[in-house]
Amino acid sequence: MQYHLEGFRPGDPSVSLERAQVPAGDVDVLIVGCGPAGLTLASQLSVFSDISVRIAERKSGPLQFGQADGIACRSIEMFEAFGFAEKVIKEAYHVNEVSFWRPGSDGARLARADRIQDVEDDLSEMPHVILSQARVHDFYLDFMAKSPCRLRPDYNRELLSVRRHAEGTHPIEATFACLDQESGNETIRAKYLVGCDGARSKVRAEMGHSLKGQSARQLWGVMDVLPRTNFPDIRLKCAIQSADQGSILIIPREGGYMVRLYIELDALDEAERAADRNITSEQLIGKARAILQPYAFEVAEVAWWSAYEIGQRLCDTFDDVSAKDRGSVRPRLFIAGDACHTHSPKAGQGMNVSMADAFNLGWKLAAVLRGQAVPAVLDTYSEERRGKAKELIDFDKDMARLFSEKPKTDAEAAQFQSYFKKHGRYTAGVETRYDPSMLTGRNRHQALAEGYVVGKRFHSAPVIRLADAKPIQLGHVLKADGRWRIIAFAPRADIGEKDGPVAGFCERLSTGLLARVTPKKADIDAVIDLRVVFQQSHRALDITKLHPLLRPTKGALGLTDYEKVFCPGLGPQDIFDMRRIDREKGAVLVVRPDQYVSMVAPVSHVEDIDSFFGHICPAQLRPD
Repeated sequence: MQYHLEGFRPGDPSVSLERAQVPAGDVDVLIVGCGPAGLTLASQLSVFSDISVRIAERKSGPLQFGQADGIACRSIEMFEAFGFAEKVIKEAYHVNEVSFWRPGSDGARLARADRIQDVEDDLSEMPHVILSQARVHDFYLDFMAKSPCRLRPDYNRELLSVRRHAEGTHPIEATFACLDQESGNETIRAKYLVGCDGARSKVRAEMGHSLKGQSARQLWGVMDVLPRTNFPDIRLKCAIQSADQGSILIIPREGGYMVRLYIELDALDEAERAADRNITSEQLIGKARAILQPYAFEVAEVAWWSAYEIGQRLCDTFDDVSAKDRGSVRPRLFIAGDACHTHSPKAGQGMNVSMADAFNLGWKLAAVLRGQAVPAVLDTYSEERRGKAKELIDFDKDMARLFSEKPKTDAEAAQFQSYFKKHGRYTAGVETRYDPSMLTGRNRHQALAEGYVVGKRFHSAPVIRLADAKPIQLGHVLKADGRWRIIAFAPRADIGEKDGPVAGFCERLSTGLLARVTPKKADIDAVIDLRVVFQQSHRALDITKLHPLLRPTKGALGLTDYEKVFCPGLGPQDIFDMRRIDREKGAVLVVRPDQYVSMVAPVSHVEDIDSFFGHICPAQLRPD
């Protein structure tokens, strides 16, 4: 974490000294809903003092009880970009292993069939964890409150209507009922509105969209309990399939005592809904006890419970532009999270995918609003995220079906276990890959860095920072600040000195692309942040002989940034081996602000990188 750039400052360095004006009227972005998608988006936008944001929520205050609590490795990587990954990791339950139980050789008594590692080695430097959604909300709210915008939600605001006008600088008009007042409404005008208001989204309805799909007609119960039991794997994630009582998924919770149970109930009739069954917590406990026989299972306390039916549904588009108008009409209304896709909680992806939606959209809105990207960038949100939601729903259908099926043979019983192993990378959130577009290039030079697949997230690895010899994860420099990253991996013989490949790359970059896209009087890394990794030991390089772009002068005081250059870590494998980077030729990565690799290029191909950015952020863009 860097601070003191504009002068010495005492106190908490996470509190921004830069403060934006609190919007009293029209805003740039209006967010409806304080769920994980809404708070991720609000947090990302709150770091920009020149963007005005409001976030409105119907509830009277912050969430108290979490519903979606599984946090994938990829989401923890994203939390690191916001600066609170360590807090999540410290509080959470860590899912290290998964056990599978099914009827034993006698066909009745439960027996452990297998116990496996949950996340494969080097899938991510981050763990798969379980933590209350409410605590994740708390961390986001704290981040927002300390940001330049000092952003706080407007609670007790029920959305009544949304209108899009054809003209004007703020063409979106949203009217809210102020539930904390005896009477009165509030109307807010915005340049963009994002509906993060759940499966019954008012924003989606006002856009004329609907969720399409079918329910599986399967009823499930979910409950967080403090149990008393002799079941041996109660503190492991367990998938249990009984002979004739149904299935149960056990998810241990943070704190060492509480567990979450997903309990299979009966199938619903065609016209029946979950509420029609009048399920009680006592019924759920009884069903869990029956599935877990012959093990004893008592509940000392129920913290929370619910009953639901599985449904996989998806919107045709995630914004307000029709297929025929795409490219000629700019999207102004967006939906994210459960507002545009719903699925079962079995794969633990609901909150994770919702946050990924918002992380994808936030930097794009900021770039267009700040004049750093063409408006066409906004069209990529629906295209990219709808494709990922469709993949999730297809995966979820298979996962839910296999979990509920009554196995007739050992081979059938092992299918779910095999499917879980096969798709572990998917449930960890690291398999997302965006197709080629204006933001994701072709993989012509993929062989230079085979471990950094174009279209997939940047996979971190350990390095040592040159200036202070600090071991860090390289991916942790990719903060949620809206900046693109160019990461150059130097060829074997290059030590960064004059006339070498990296020095030549820096010179052409500084006089070309960076000169074109960086606003006047801004730091040279304000839009695109360059980092370099050399192959030599950190004790073998002389930082004073590196190109000035790698030790840039920044801020009003003209201080030097010494944190741009890295060397291999000290382990048995370094980043070049781990990520299969060509040692002789080196490689250059272009990484999006949401941490996805846009292109891989040779160190000598500055013109390819310049051309790529030429379609996204040409010079002299006018701020929105």
